[in-house]
Amino acid sequence: MSSPASVSSSITVLAENIGGIDSTSVILTPGVNVLTGRNATNRTSFLQTIMAALGSRHPSLKGDADAGRVELTLDGQQYTRVLERRNGEVVFDGEPYLDDPELADLFAFQLESNEARRAVRNGDDLRELIMRPIDTDEIEAEIESLEAEKRDLDDRLEQLAQLETELPGLEEERTALDDEIESITDRITALETDLDEFELDIEASHARKDAIESAFADLQAARTELESIEYDLETERESYAELEAERDDLQAELAALDDEHDSPDRLEGRIQELRTRKRSLDTTVSELQSVIRFNEARLGDDGVDLALEEAADSEAETDGDITEQLLADDVVCWTCGSRVDRGRIESTLERLRSLRQHKLDERRDLQTQIDDLTTRRKELRERSQRRGELETRLSAIEDDLERRQQRIEDLEAERDEQRARIDDLESDAETFENAKYSDVIETHRELNRLELERETLEAKRDEVQTRIDEIEATLADKNDLEERRETIDAKLTECRTRVDRLEETAVDAFNEHMDSILSLLEYENLDRIWIDRREKTVREGRRTVTKTTFDLHIVRSTADGTSYEDTIDHLSESEREVTGLVFALAGYLVHDVYDVVPFMLLDSLEAIDSDRIAALVEYLEEYADCLVVALLREDAEALSDSYSYVREI
Repeated sequence: MSSPASVSSSITVLAENIGGIDSTSVILTPGVNVLTGRNATNRTSFLQTIMAALGSRHPSLKGDADAGRVELTLDGQQYTRVLERRNGEVVFDGEPYLDDPELADLFAFQLESNEARRAVRNGDDLRELIMRPIDTDEIEAEIESLEAEKRDLDDRLEQLAQLETELPGLEEERTALDDEIESITDRITALETDLDEFELDIEASHARKDAIESAFADLQAARTELESIEYDLETERESYAELEAERDDLQAELAALDDEHDSPDRLEGRIQELRTRKRSLDTTVSELQSVIRFNEARLGDDGVDLALEEAADSEAETDGDITEQLLADDVVCWTCGSRVDRGRIESTLERLRSLRQHKLDERRDLQTQIDDLTTRRKELRERSQRRGELETRLSAIEDDLERRQQRIEDLEAERDEQRARIDDLESDAETFENAKYSDVIETHRELNRLELERETLEAKRDEVQTRIDEIEATLADKNDLEERRETIDAKLTECRTRVDRLEETAVDAFNEHMDSILSLLEYENLDRIWIDRREKTVREGRRTVTKTTFDLHIVRSTADGTSYEDTIDHLSESEREVTGLVFALAGYLVHDVYDVVPFMLLDSLEAIDSDRIAALVEYLEEYADCLVVALLREDAEALSDSYSYVREI
C-alpha cells in the first residue's frame, strides 16, 4: 500500500542548528530506519530536522543560534528549509517538500508533542481533529444555494395555491352569467316575435314608422354609449381603490422598515474590528503553540545537553553517572544555562497551555459574534433594498392615482352629458306614442334595454373566461414546480446528510483501524478503543444549534475476565500514551497520509515494549515509504536486523 510516487533511492539529510543539533549529515534508506541510542542523543531533534525539510513549522531553532538550515535530498530532488530568529520569533523560509504540512503534522509526524496524541491524552473532543482534513465548505455553499431556490419555489407555489382557490368561484360565476344571458336571449326572441305579429298599415304609416325606428335607433345607440361610459367609470374606480389599498399596505410596510436604526456600514466596521481582533488572536495562539512545542521538545531532551556532553567527554565518569543525570529532577535551562527544577518548567508550560486554551475560547467567541453580525448585516442590506423598492413603487402609485382621479372626473362629466342626451331622446320618442303605436314603442324600448343588458353580461362573461384561461395556463406549470421542489428537497436532504455521512464514514474508518492496531499490540487490559459520534444542543449567540461531538470510549478487562467501559481519565499514563498513539496511527491510515508525504516519523514509544514495537513497525512498513523510528537500544532489540540503523547523529 505504498504511495504512488515511492522512494527509490537513499535519502540524505543535512542539518545545522535544529533542536539540539549543531551540525549533522545522515543517510537514510527506503523502508525502516531506526534511530537508536541512549537518551539525549538528539534523536528527537533529528526527527524535527526531517519535519522541517518536509514543511512543518513545529521544529525549533537551537537555543544559542540565530539561524539554522536543513537540506533533504530525495530521489534526486533537493528540499531546503531555513530558520531565522527575527524580533524574538523564529521565521521559516525555503522550499520544503509540502506546501501545506497540516495533514502530515497531525498524523505522519508522531512525536510526543503530536497534536492528535496530546488531544487523546488530554481527553479533548476529537471531531475537529478527525474532520479537519475533510473540506465541507463546498457542501455548505451548495446548501445555501438550494435553500434560496427552494424559498423562491415556495413563494411561486403559494401564489399558485391562491389562484387555485380562486378558480371554482370564477367557474361558478361564468355558469351563472351563461344562464342569465340565455334567459335574456329567450326574452329578446319573444319580443322580436311580438313585433312581427303587429299588423300595421305599412303603406299609410311608412313614413311615421321610419321616424319611430330612427328615434329608437338613436336612443338605443345613446344607451349603449352610456353603458360603456359607466362600465369604464366603474373600472377606473375599482382600480383606484385597489391602488389606494396597495399604497396603504406599502406605507405600513415602509413604516415598519423605518423602525430599524442600525446600518450595514456600522455593522461592517464592527465586523472588521472583530476580524482584526481574531487575526491578532490567531497570531497569539500560533506563537503560544510554537513556544509550548519548543519547550516540550526541549524538556523531553532534558534541556540543554551541556552537562551530558561534558560527562561524555570526561574519562573519569562512567555510564552510570550519565544515567543518574538523566534521572535527576533538575534540568539545564536552555535560555540561561542554569539548572532549574523540572517542576517549575512544567508548571510554566501548564500555564502557557491554559493561556492558549483561553485564547482559543476567546477566538471562538469572536467567530460567533462575527457570524451573528454578518447575518444581521445581510438582513439590514435586504431591508434597505426593500425600502428602495417600496419607495419607488409608492411614487409610481401616487402618479397613477393622480392620473386615474383625473380620468374618473372626466368620465363622470361624460356620463352626465350622456344621461342628459338620453333624456332628450326619450322625450322625442314619446312624441310618437299614441294608441296605435304605444305597444310597438313599449316593445322596442324593452327590447333595447334587454339587448344592452345582454351585451353587458356577455362582456363580463368574457372577462371571467379570460381570467379562468389565465389561471389555468399558470396552473399548468404547477406540476413542474412541485417536481422541482421535490428534487430540491431531496438534494437538500442529501447535502445536509452528506456531512453526517462523511463523519460516520470517518468514525467507522477510525474504529476499524484502531481495532486492527490494538489487536496487533495485544494488550490484555485494553479490549477495545472506539469513537462514538453523538449530537448535542448548544447555544451560539442568540441561536440554539445542534453540534456533533466524537467521544472516545475504552473497554477494559479485569483479572477475572469481566469487561467494563472506562474513560481516558481513568487510564494510567502509559495507557493514555498507547491510546493516543493508536488514535494518531489510525488517522494516518484513514486519511491516506502516505499518499501525501513519503515519510512517517515515530518517537516516544517508551510505553510499548520491544516486541510490540517490532510488530507495530512491521505493520506500518507496508504503508510508509520511509519509516523513521527513534528508540532506546533496549527497545530496538526485537526489531529486524534487515532494517537500517542510525546510531550516531
